[in-house]
Amino acid sequence: MSDIGLKITNPNKHISQVQQQPYQKNIDKKKLADASKQFESLLTSMMLKSMSQTTGGLFGEESFGGDFFDSIFQYEIANHIAKGKGLGVADMIYKKITGESISDVNADKETNPLPVKTAPKIEYKKPEMPVLKPTEQALDRISRYESIIEEAAQTHGVDKNLIKAVILAESAGKENALSSANAKGLMQLIDATADYLGVKNVWNPKENIFGGTKYLAELLRKYDGDLKLALAGYNAGPGNVDKYNDIPPFTETQTYVKRVMGYLNHLEAM
Repeated sequence: MSDIGLKITNPNKHISQVQQQPYQKNIDKKKLADASKQFESLLTSMMLKSMSQTTGGLFGEESFGGDFFDSIFQYEIANHIAKGKGLGVADMIYKKITGESISDVNADKETNPLPVKTAPKIEYKKPEMPVLKPTEQALDRISRYESIIEEAAQTHGVDKNLIKAVILAESAGKENALSSANAKGLMQLIDATADYLGVKNVWNPKENIFGGTKYLAELLRKYDGDLKLALAGYNAGPGNVDKYNDIPPFTETQTYVKRVMGYLNHLEAM
């Protein structure tokens, strides 16, 4: 596994600020994407009509019912084009309003009819640690991602409570959290780590959770299930863990490991 860079933040305050997204309105993005595609379809239909008029229509000037069938075919062709990659008009409109690509919505709405691939569960060694109770607000926030966490746990073989504990320690369940080290999202992925894990949109909760869980699984395997070393590697980078052959002597990292394991104990007792 390639070495991932150091991720150290203020030891007294893990999250220094919240990323201000360019799009904050409470609107159904799926409906906005559909409306953008409908507009592109209408525009494409008008363009086809204008072009076909110069040649007497698709069925010829003297065909019986040609005007009617011209309209039907123009609409269907335009609709088919818009539902595919289109002309880029729908994406341009959607990106102008939300700052995101319309393909992100399409990826989210697609469902895989095949069963989720299940990896063997990774066993880990957990030292004794006092229980640490998260805030009710943080627990409520991560409950919104229960199905994603469950799927990520099955896919990568990581205990779902461990994933939740890491999210609680990293971002307190805030999907738009941004640390002073530029770590982003629910599982606080820095850009180098996100690229290594193949995460394309770090602000997408599912991509962020799947990426962070994959990284956590790699670290657990690397350190033969030693949870404290895996967590230290997640926070400070495996290079530092390897350097000291233990939890690095960084106050934040040592506090972080205790915090995650404390949260884990609380979640397991629920």
